[in-house]
Amino acid sequence: MAAKTKPAVSIPTTAQLDKELKRENYRHRYGATLRSTIYLLITAAAIAVLVATLLLPVLRIYGSSMVPSLTENDIVVSVKGSDFKTGDIISFYYNNKILVKRVIAFPGDWVDIDDDGNIYVNHELLIEPYVKEKAKGECDIELPYQVPDGRYFVIGDHRATSVDSRSTTVGCISEEQIVGRIVFRVWPFDNFGVIE
Repeated sequence: MAAKTKPAVSIPTTAQLDKELKRENYRHRYGATLRSTIYLLITAAAIAVLVATLLLPVLRIYGSSMVPSLTENDIVVSVKGSDFKTGDIISFYYNNKILVKRVIAFPGDWVDIDDDGNIYVNHELLIEPYVKEKAKGECDIELPYQVPDGRYFVIGDHRATSVDSRSTTVGCISEEQIVGRIVFRVWPFDNFGVIE
């Protein structure tokens, strides 16, 4: 019986070993760079979500209650907080939705609306250059109306169709409901800028 011979083992050359070492180092650096980039992107996304949720909520406008100031599909940025003045546009929670309206009166203020849609706050006519067509709209509250403590009287710019604090359906909103003040429009680009 003949003895089996072992196949010849080829020993790699120094150039082949050097090439293989460079390939392994490149693969290791590539993997480390890829992992680092993925971690960085995840961190940036998490920070963006936290900022958007906690400090600067981004909202999309639905409906026509704020026409002409805001129209359907506008994308706006709001700032968290409760430092408002008369005429500021705010967003707030109502029945698991976010509504957008304009602040008209504060706690303790008296609001009156005449049949032509003119609004009086504490017996003074409110100057509203942002309203194109005044209307009394859906108003089932007893006028003059005193805004309760801890509440804000809000109203939409499209007075004929907006359902707001003039209706007992929505009523005055509490500070806890407020998401923030609408300050900036980011879409559409032709209307990009600060909202007044």
